[in-house]
Amino acid sequence: MVAFEHVRDLLAGTGARLRDAVPLAGLTTLRVGGPAIVAECTTTESLVATVRALDAAGIPVLLVAGGSNLLIADEGFPGVVVRIATRDVEIWEGRVVAEAGADWDAVVAATVAEGFGGLECLSGIPGSAGATPVQNVGAYGVEVAQLLRQVRLLDRKTGEIRWVPPGELGFGYRTSVLKHSADAVVLAVEFALRTDGSSEPLRYRELAAALGAEEGESRPAAEVRKEVLRLRAGKGMVLDPADHDTWSAGSFFTNPVVSDSQVAAVREAIATHVGADVNVPTWPVEGGVKFSAGWLIERAGFGKGFPGEDAAARLSTKHTLALTNRGNAGAADLVGLARTVRAGVAERFGIHLEPEPVTVGVSL
Repeated sequence: MVAFEHVRDLLAGTGARLRDAVPLAGLTTLRVGGPAIVAECTTTESLVATVRALDAAGIPVLLVAGGSNLLIADEGFPGVVVRIATRDVEIWEGRVVAEAGADWDAVVAATVAEGFGGLECLSGIPGSAGATPVQNVGAYGVEVAQLLRQVRLLDRKTGEIRWVPPGELGFGYRTSVLKHSADAVVLAVEFALRTDGSSEPLRYRELAAALGAEEGESRPAAEVRKEVLRLRAGKGMVLDPADHDTWSAGSFFTNPVVSDSQVAAVREAIATHVGADVNVPTWPVEGGVKFSAGWLIERAGFGKGFPGEDAAARLSTKHTLALTNRGNAGAADLVGLARTVRAGVAERFGIHLEPEPVTVGVSL
């Protein structure tokens, strides 16, 4: 562990607010994680100076903003957690620029309130604006990659700060080059907005049906946002401190994409264990077929609330894709549950589920 006094001296003058032995559980939506030194940065200048100083000293850095996609070990983090608390948001002429630490749903709400559309299907997603391109966040038929104009990045190797277009970010399903490398820090994001106040075309059947619309149609952004929030709340996907179903990282596993050469074998396994005439939710994608992870989990024998009321970590009681902390779970409890579910799906259907959260100090 790095000494607090050393970090305090190193970061003097950067503008960061330092605290020692901070329980990281309080900085994540899963509410797990042991202690660490935390340096909180409320300006982009402070953030850049802090990261540069720590990198130059060779001290491990963990960047945390909204903490909605993190599973941190019970032992904590041996370096310095840099808390990104930059909040500024500017909206004008069909675009929004948000600093990395801005609350994402507050950004969406502000754009809708100003009469713009485009981001409404991404309402209610916890976390920060800066995390959205890292994960290529998506929901209800819309992904960040569709709307992103550019990302402002700090290159930790060269020290350069520049705006980067989407074409350089290697976007894929719930991923980007930013997710698989620590070489860059997101400082700000810019999104294109619809100036007529209409939503993105409705591509998600459940949402379109709830709005009484046909797939491909648009509706007023405010109307779509309201319905998205209602649907998410019904699945325990809108943060509520009183509801342990929301003590989660959202969808814990991504929907698996099965290559064309393996689809027949997976369908045969499903027919064997579930039935030949069962409707399997799938979507065609380039090079294969995407299967519903939640459907596979439930059909592998892991129902809502698994493994039971007395467990510290359970599947959500509202849907099977979220692993939840029932109030006193540790990282080890959640890792054990994730391993059990993943092994069960692999054994029954031959599909290896990939976790969506970033893990720190733990391995699945």
